[in-house]
Amino acid sequence: MVPQLPKFVNVTPPAAVYDNASLTTTSIDTRGYDWCRIIVSLGAIDIAMTALKVGESDTDGDYSDVTGLVFGTSTNSAGSTSALPTASDDSDIFIFDIDLRGRKRYLDVTATCDNSSTAGTYAAIIAELWRGEKQPASATEAGVNQILQVPTFA
Repeated sequence: MVPQLPKFVNVTPPAAVYDNASLTTTSIDTRGYDWCRIIVSLGAIDIAMTALKVGESDTDGDYSDVTGLVFGTSTNSAGSTSALPTASDDSDIFIFDIDLRGRKRYLDVTATCDNSSTAGTYAAIIAELWRGEKQPASATEAGVNQILQVPTFA
């Protein structure tokens, strides 16, 4: 039996270092899904980020910040005020979990790196869309190139 596949969106593929700039992002069309997890994976980071947040829109543009999805001001899962990634967050992962029911159709991530005197920030962002009206039936429908699976034994 194949487990349910999420739909993946490569929001910001791994790329060159970002310094004093916002990451280039692809918007996330959430139509037909009830849950989204956005994963921000950092590599080397030598200065704090100035923004890391999610916006939403009914159309693919003119995004407004989502209350509760702004690192640095929103409350985290431990009940504390979240913090923006800093120079000491090399190889750390930051996650946004979003119940899409009642939300606007499109999401977009704003991730801005401060001006560094040395290297800057390496980062990649991937979104997973879960609980779809229709489950992806192939790697292509899931938004990936290939899938490897280990068979289960009865």
